[in-house]
Amino acid sequence: MSFDFLVVGSGIAGLSYALKVVKKGSVALVTKKRKSDSNTNYAQGGIASVISPTDSFEKHINDTVHTGCGLSHHDVVEKIVTAGPICINELISLGVEFSRDEDDSRLASLRLGREGGHSERRVVHAADYTGREIEKSLLRAVNRHENITVFENHIAVDLITVKSGDSVQCIGVTCLDSKNNKIKNFIAGTVLLASGGAGVVYLHTSNPSIATGDGVAMAYRAGASVSNMEFIQFHPTTLYHPSGRSFLISEAVRGEGGRLYTVKGERFMHKYHPDEELATRDAVARAIDSELKMSGDSFVYLDITHLDADMIKQRFPNIYRTCLKYGIDITKEQVPVVPAAHYICGGVNTDLDGRTKIKGLYACGEVAMTGMHGANRLASNSLLEAVATAHYAAEASVKVDAGNLAKTASLPRQQGEHPGKITRKEKVLLRHDRSELLNLMWDYVGVVRTDHRLNRASERVSILVRDIEEYFASHAQTYEAIELRNLATCAKLIVDFAVERKESRGLHYNADYPEINDKEWKKELVRQGERWI
Repeated sequence: MSFDFLVVGSGIAGLSYALKVVKKGSVALVTKKRKSDSNTNYAQGGIASVISPTDSFEKHINDTVHTGCGLSHHDVVEKIVTAGPICINELISLGVEFSRDEDDSRLASLRLGREGGHSERRVVHAADYTGREIEKSLLRAVNRHENITVFENHIAVDLITVKSGDSVQCIGVTCLDSKNNKIKNFIAGTVLLASGGAGVVYLHTSNPSIATGDGVAMAYRAGASVSNMEFIQFHPTTLYHPSGRSFLISEAVRGEGGRLYTVKGERFMHKYHPDEELATRDAVARAIDSELKMSGDSFVYLDITHLDADMIKQRFPNIYRTCLKYGIDITKEQVPVVPAAHYICGGVNTDLDGRTKIKGLYACGEVAMTGMHGANRLASNSLLEAVATAHYAAEASVKVDAGNLAKTASLPRQQGEHPGKITRKEKVLLRHDRSELLNLMWDYVGVVRTDHRLNRASERVSILVRDIEEYFASHAQTYEAIELRNLATCAKLIVDFAVERKESRGLHYNADYPEINDKEWKKELVRQGERWI
C-alpha cells in the first residue's frame, strides 16, 4: 500500500503531523492498538507555555536548561519555548477545552498550574486529564479528513530501507496486522516515527502497555543514531496499591501544595532539596528511593488533605475518582505512592525539524532526541515539544520530493498470510524472558545505579538479546515477539549508555560517581550500531 506520508503512532505528535501534511498528500497512520491508545492519553499535568504577564520566554528557557543539567541545546529550547503560545492557540482552534478562570476565549483567561522545576505558573491544563482532552480533539479532527487512513491493530516490525547513493533511505514500514494475522508493507515518500517511549522496559511504569520502545528499536536496527538513552525519568509519585496497576499521581498535586511523608508520618524532602516537594522529578524520586531503602517500607505518603476538598475535586477529578475506586478519598486520606519509570529523555537523534540520519525518516515526540530535555525533562515540556516539532517536521517534509523511489523499489517478500503458529511451550519462553528483562531493569538500572549492578545487567541483557533475536529469526512474527524484541533492544541501549557515563548527571545517578563531572562528561553520548560517535 502506497501513501505520500506514513505516520507510526497516534499520540499528540503523530496526529499533529498528520493534520498538517494531509494538505499535501495522502496519509497512512498506523497504530499498534486502538488509535486512542497513546502516552498522550495518560498525560495529566498539561502543556507548559508562557502565558502569564509575570512570566517570560527567558524564564521558561532558563528553567528548561537548568533542569537539563548542561545537556539541553539552547537553540532548540529557545525555538520550542517561544512557539508555546502559538501551539496553545492551535490546539484551542482544534477544539481543545483547557481549564479557564473565566468564560473567555483569550489566552489570558487560561488557568495556569505550577509544577516542579518551574519558576512560574505556566502549565496550561484541562483539569487533570489534559492528554485525554488533547487526544480526543486531535482524533476528531483526523476523522474529518478522508485523505488520512488510520490502520488500528497494526504493529510496526521494521523499517523498509534502500540504498540511495552513499546513504540509506527509508521508504516504508513492515507491519503485522495483529487482528488478521497478516504481514503488510506500507510504502511512503516520507515516514514519521511518533511511536512514543519505552517505559514498559521497567517492571513499574506510569506508561500504558503499548510503550515498548518500538520506534527507537526499529530506527536503531536500520542504522539511525541514538542519544541520551541513560536518562530515564522516574515519576516520583504513582499510586501504590497491590490490586491496581501503576496510576500516575500528577506532579501538579505537589505543585498545588501536596506534601510527602514517610509511613511513620515524618516529612523528609527538606533533607534532600531546598525546593522540597517542588524540586525536579529526579530529585524527588531519588529522595523517595533513599527513604524506602532506609526504612524498608514499600511506599511513602502524598498528602493534600490540608487543601480545600472542593478545590481538590475540581482540580484533580480524574485522580480523585480513580483513587476512590481503590478506597482512598484523597480529600481525607493520604495517598501511598512509589516512583515508576515515566519518560525517556533519549531516543532517535534528530535535528529540530525531526530529520534523522536516514533519508526520508523523521521522528517526533518521546521517540526522538531533539536536544530539548538534555539530562532531565522539565515537567510538561513534552507535550509542548511534540506539538512544536510536529509542526517543524511537517514543514520540512512537505518540501522533500521523494521522486519515484518509494514506488519502484523492490520490496521484501513478506506479504500475504502470516506463516506458522506458535506453540504453548514457546509462549512460555516469551513470558519468561519478558518477566526476567523487566525485573532486571528495575532492580539493576533503576533510580539509583552502581557499577556492580550495571555490569551484571549488561551481562544478562546481552544474553537475553541474543536469545530473543534467535527466537525472532526462527519463529513466526507475533505481537508478543515483536514487542519483546524491541524491549530487549531498548534495554540493551539503556544499559550500555548507563555503563558508559561515569558520573551522575540529571536522571542518571550512579552511586559510584555521585558528582557531576563537567570536565569529562558534559557531552551527549551518541551511538550508531555498535559504534560510539
